[in-house]
Amino acid sequence: MGGGGKAEGSKDFRGTSRRLLGMLRPERALMAATLALCAGSVTLSVIGPKVLGRATDLIFAGVVAGGLPSGTTTAEAAEQLREQGHQAQADTLSSMHAVPGEGIDFDRVGHVLIFATAVYVVAALLILAQGRLTAIIVQRSVFRLREQSEAKLSRLPLSYFDRQPHGEVLSKVTNDIDNVSQTLQQTFSQIVNSLLTIVGVLVVMCLISPLLALIALVTVPASMYLAAAVGKRSQSHFTQQWAVTGRLNGHIEEMYTGHSLVKLFGQQEATAKTFREHNDALYTAGFKAQFISGVIQPAMMFISNLNYVLVAVVGGLRVASGNLSIGDVQAFVQYSRQFSTPLTQVASMANVIQSGVASAERVFAFLDELEQLPDRVEAPRPAQVQGRVEFQDVSFSYTPDTPLIEDLSLSVKPGQTVAIVGPTGAGKTTLVNLLMRFYEVTDGRITLDGADVAEMSREGLRSNFGVVLQDAWLFGGTIAENIAYGAVDPSHESVVEAARATHVDRFVRTLPDGYDTVLGEASNVSAGEKQLITIARAFLSDPSILILDEATSSVDTHTEVLIQRAMHSLRQNRTSFVIAHRLSTIRDADVILVMQSGRIVEQGTHAELLAAGTAYADLYAAQFAKALTEVD
Repeated sequence: MGGGGKAEGSKDFRGTSRRLLGMLRPERALMAATLALCAGSVTLSVIGPKVLGRATDLIFAGVVAGGLPSGTTTAEAAEQLREQGHQAQADTLSSMHAVPGEGIDFDRVGHVLIFATAVYVVAALLILAQGRLTAIIVQRSVFRLREQSEAKLSRLPLSYFDRQPHGEVLSKVTNDIDNVSQTLQQTFSQIVNSLLTIVGVLVVMCLISPLLALIALVTVPASMYLAAAVGKRSQSHFTQQWAVTGRLNGHIEEMYTGHSLVKLFGQQEATAKTFREHNDALYTAGFKAQFISGVIQPAMMFISNLNYVLVAVVGGLRVASGNLSIGDVQAFVQYSRQFSTPLTQVASMANVIQSGVASAERVFAFLDELEQLPDRVEAPRPAQVQGRVEFQDVSFSYTPDTPLIEDLSLSVKPGQTVAIVGPTGAGKTTLVNLLMRFYEVTDGRITLDGADVAEMSREGLRSNFGVVLQDAWLFGGTIAENIAYGAVDPSHESVVEAARATHVDRFVRTLPDGYDTVLGEASNVSAGEKQLITIARAFLSDPSILILDEATSSVDTHTEVLIQRAMHSLRQNRTSFVIAHRLSTIRDADVILVMQSGRIVEQGTHAELLAAGTAYADLYAAQFAKALTEVD
């Protein structure tokens, strides 16, 4: 009950539950088969105690009949007992099907026991088949949900990811979907099985003895109230337990990743003290949570035992009066356990269901997010991209009341290198994001070789670009696989050639596994070397238009010179957009754009802008002065 702590509430529990069940609709046939198997297993499980009760009646009747004189009938023997003043024994004997003098009929008892064994074996096989079908239904449904989430990620605009923390998005498509999967797996068949068991057992109990059924029902509200009260009290401790666990795990992760710095500054004792504080808090919260929640089981057993006592006493009196057989009382004791167990299970699943529905609500909210406008069916595109780019009176804003770019016009000839400089927030990266349609322009239009990019498919448009970002993005594969990421079936020779052209080959040769080195946290590759790999990736993709967003920010001065030479070769006969903060890296650009507050305030060559002595010259002088200060 308390394994997951306090469940997160759902804003629309009923609507989300209906939508969650709607996910299972494609598996209607399997669901019908699962319900049939469940009904069959419950029916057999309900029949089992009654069959065993029949065996008990046969044995008891045989024992009693063995002590009666042969040649008499049961009625005659009962009448003799009444004459002797044994009224209760006479009533009990009258309700039996005994043949005086014959004893126990072991053949009939054996047949009944074989039948009971067959009933339980078939019930177990049905439950096994039901569990397999349930797993198939749930996993297929969750598989489709993951596919929908993955497809949704590719259809969402970049603005969505700008608004949402990345960890939050990842949590929805991983942790929340996993929680939905576990909730469905744990509750789908169990709830149906429990409800059918409750109904079936209650019907049979009423048929056997309405009085005993009423006694069994009296203890149910007490059990439910106790479980709810104890569970509610323990949930706050479980909440604290998981909160402290999170803090402890966060502390351990920080100390592990910063292990060298901890030792460098001599903070081992301080970190160990913090660990002990978190660990003590976790012990206290965990002890209270487990102890309080552990009270439920013995308390429920106590109430269940009281129920057994009541059933046994009243059942014994009913047997003595001849209204019930011993076998019926034995079956009823088993039914009372079968009746109380599913009730407890349903109550204990309340937190699991609430948590699963809350996760489903988060996933569905993600799937309902507004998507980027779809591409047109017949999207025109240039037969061969030359690289002529034009911005015509382009305006753009992230929010309607805060304009960023207004009436910007720009014409870039094929093969030109355009450098974009300016202070942070001037709109430099936004400019190239508009070009690649990560955002849609508010007004105006952008053309590529005369074709409006808004009329082209996003995939077709972006296939013409090669991008090197400031943050080097690499996936968990080999160096060769990362270089080949942007190309179509490249050969190993072409990968090596791109690595040589971008000076990646020189450090790859020093690694034990060379190009087969797997990149990850444990790989001995620096941040600058990772950025070189991304440059090699762009080189190999052979794009028509190249975008470099602070591509050399993580490399040393010597490597930067080498990269500049490689970039000069890469930019030949390609239109290039270079976003740079270090102005020394863009001296050879054909055009330098100086942006401020979303506007181009200056444009020209490096020499022309320096000679003008305005915004660019001020930026250059400020960087030169900063460099001198750093040297001093």
